Amino acid sequence: MPPTIVRAICCYVSASMLRCNEILHDTRGKSHMDFDNETPGTSTEIGSDELLSDDNLRLPETANILVRTHAVRAWLTRRCKVTAVEIGEAALALQQTMMQEPQETRLRRRERHNLEWQLSQRQQRLKEAQQRLDAYEEAQALLEDCIAHTSGERILVEYYLALEDLVQSVAQANQPEDTPRLQVLADVQHRVEYVGAPNEDE
Repeated sequence: MPPTIVRAICCYVSASMLRCNEILHDTRGKSHMDFDNETPGTSTEIGSDELLSDDNLRLPETANILVRTHAVRAWLTRRCKVTAVEIGEAALALQQTMMQEPQETRLRRRERHNLEWQLSQRQQRLKEAQQRLDAYEEAQALLEDCIAHTSGERILVEYYLALEDLVQSVAQANQPEDTPRLQVLADVQHRVEYVGAPNEDE
């Protein structure tokens, strides 16, 4: 592999791992609610965030909009952290593959093909993980915007509609590289549907 390409990939891997570390060590408290009438105690915030971020969370029918919004917010924060770990793992796997490249200039065709295939697969895995993280962060920013400009029971309604508009816009562009982004946005919509309204079977 040409040295210029190797250096470029190394920079790409390093930047990916740095971004992963920044997210995992972020202590800015993005999951805290900033509503005027909601001032949760710091001693219970971590525990409540862990509970509210659970994929299988079952909220009581009487849960108010603050709790339901927090359940979406905490879930998004957890998904960002999980995806950041995936980025780190993908970057490490790519780095290890690059280090395994034989130094001989003459390689059997099969060896060269296998090595290039592994490198391509791991580069794609890293790229898709980064795209998922971008999409989760995009969804986070959209939620914060809805919270800032909407009040009362319509927060999650407006958020869902904003997500739907975004999905339609991305889908109309019809770009294959947007597939991970669309998958994430669909997952976020499902989360809003799951916690945004009382369970009818309860």
